[in-house]
Amino acid sequence: MGRRLLTITLFVLLTALGILSTADPVNNSASGGLSWSSVNGDTDESLNDHDELDGGFPSLDGMLQWAIGHSDPAKLELKAHDVQKLSADELQQRQMELKELVEKLEMPSDAKLMKIAIDDLNNSSLSLEDHHRALEELLVLVEAIDNANDLHKMGGLAVVIRQLTNSDSGIRTTCAWVIGKASQNNPVVQEQVLELGALPTLIMMVKSRFTEEAIKALYAVSSVIRNNQNGIDLFYSEGGDLMVQGVLSNATADIRLHRRSVSLVGDLAEHQLEYSSKPEPSFFSSCALVRPVLDLTKSDDLDLQEKVLVAVKNLLKLKSAEPLIVDGFCGLNGALERMRHQLQQEEEDRRDYATDVEGLCKEVNLLYIEKLNKVSQVPT
Repeated sequence: MGRRLLTITLFVLLTALGILSTADPVNNSASGGLSWSSVNGDTDESLNDHDELDGGFPSLDGMLQWAIGHSDPAKLELKAHDVQKLSADELQQRQMELKELVEKLEMPSDAKLMKIAIDDLNNSSLSLEDHHRALEELLVLVEAIDNANDLHKMGGLAVVIRQLTNSDSGIRTTCAWVIGKASQNNPVVQEQVLELGALPTLIMMVKSRFTEEAIKALYAVSSVIRNNQNGIDLFYSEGGDLMVQGVLSNATADIRLHRRSVSLVGDLAEHQLEYSSKPEPSFFSSCALVRPVLDLTKSDDLDLQEKVLVAVKNLLKLKSAEPLIVDGFCGLNGALERMRHQLQQEEEDRRDYATDVEGLCKEVNLLYIEKLNKVSQVPT
């Protein structure tokens, strides 16, 4: 409701200025680049791998850009000439008129929009579609760090976490997405999510039979624990490592789940290397983890291959990896050779990216040889 109100507000404002064409910003479909929830709850927005909302307006700037793109160029030019002819007094009068118009429209603040969305979520008499729209509002609003930090103060975070057990998969999915967005690179919200006990639920949701729910839950898990030692400790104690191994070992899992799982492994290893003074978990020193990661090199997805190499590079640097290095690091040489062969077969339009990944492949191989030589020289 809030974003729709903002859209209508800007539409009225620009119409009052006389520069907007007859396009409707609320239900427009001709532009091809805009989608919006209709009054009856239908939506063209969908979940995607980049964790963004396709369509809609993320900000007033976005609305303004849309409005300019749908304005009449001749009217814009005419208005520009008219403004240039105004005297200082006339220009000031015009500014006062516009200010009064904006004040009458009462553009709602982010805080007000968040409160409306939270109240809607708390209102059990509203329809499922209304709850979906409220969550979509929050999904956009919590991208701003100040709004994310205010979510808990307004009681919204607890409401969203409570809805993680909703009977509707779509509600659960968007709730996980909101938590992931709000927690990303935000230690304040990370701690709040942990204190409210959401992490174990999110870890269980990764095992959902609904693909989008699993993807967004894994995104939320990664966001909540990234560079957060308390979160990482809880992740291991709640069996998060086994969950990740399960995803990696599932050959039929969605490739987006594989990408996120491999990235999470790389992040956990990097955190262990740079920030943690605690002993390295056995998670890193087992072929039960490394082999499924290396098996993903069979994919022809360059993004996944790159993420695999980054994760393997971090794992190789760990002290706990040394016993695996002596034994060939769970088949690393074969995986690298297979990957090099695949990369050399890439089509011309992907050659530049393939060359970059091949360079990373060489780095991993050199690091492995260096570590192998070092381990071999240590007296037993």
